[in-house]
Amino acid sequence: MAAAANLVEVAALVGDTARATILAALMGGQSLTGSELAFLARISRPTASEHLAKLVAARLIAVTRKRRYCYYRIASSLVAQMLESMKAVAAIEVPPRHTPRSSQAEALRFARTCYDHLAGRLGVAIADALAARGYVILSAEGGEVTDAGLRFLLAFGLDLGSRSKRIFCRPCLDWSERRYHIAGLVGTHLWRRCEELNWLVRGRDSRTVRVTSAWTCRPARGIRLGPCPTRADTTATAGQPIDLPRRKRAVIPSGREPAGEK
Repeated sequence: MAAAANLVEVAALVGDTARATILAALMGGQSLTGSELAFLARISRPTASEHLAKLVAARLIAVTRKRRYCYYRIASSLVAQMLESMKAVAAIEVPPRHTPRSSQAEALRFARTCYDHLAGRLGVAIADALAARGYVILSAEGGEVTDAGLRFLLAFGLDLGSRSKRIFCRPCLDWSERRYHIAGLVGTHLWRRCEELNWLVRGRDSRTVRVTSAWTCRPARGIRLGPCPTRADTTATAGQPIDLPRRKRAVIPSGREPAGEK
C-alpha cells in the first residue's frame, strides 16, 4: 500500500500543468532560478515557489543556493528517465491532440537535450550512424558498445574511463521520432564532446540545440537529418546530409546509410 501511495503522490505532482511545465523546462539539464521557471510556466513567482517546494520535498528536483539565488535542477537521472518515458507514452500511446506547428516546436523536434544527452532527429541520426557502422547495438533489452565502437569513441575524445554508477550505454525512446537515441554515460559524453568542439550550441532559455557552421555539410554521405529548422545558424540546407568535420579522427567513417533513415 505504501508503494501505491507513493505512486499516487508522484503522479499528482507531475500531473499539475504548472509543475509539469517546470519539470519539462528542467529536462534541458540546466539549473534554473525560480524566477526563470515562473516565467516559463507563466505563473507568478509566489505560486512557482509553492510548486517548487513540493517538487523538492518529493525529491523530484534538487535545489542549490548560491548567494541570494536558488538554482533548481532535476534530482537524478532516474527522475529524468521517468519524465522522458512519460513523454514518450504521451506522444505514442495517447490519442494525438491537434496542436499548431511552431518554429519552437520544430526546433525541439530537430535537436534538443534530453536531460544530459542529445535527442530529436539529430540524436536519433547519430545513434543510427553509430549502429550502422557496428559501433553500438541498441534494442529494447538495452544498449551495448562494441570493441570497435569503444575504440572510435575514445579516439573521438570521450572520457569513458572514469568510474560511475550510471548505466554505460542505454537506448532512450525518442518521443518525437519514436525511435532510439543514445543515453547513459556514452550519451552524456557524446553531447558534451560535441559541445566542447562547438559543433552544437544550447538554445537560450530552451532545450533546443543549434548546429553550428563547425559541423560541415557534405552532399553525398553522412548523417541524414532532412530539413533543418535552424538554417540561419548552420551551413546545412534542406534535404542535405550533415557530417562530422575532419578533426582529430572525429569523423564517423563513410559507409552505408544509417538504418531507418531515408
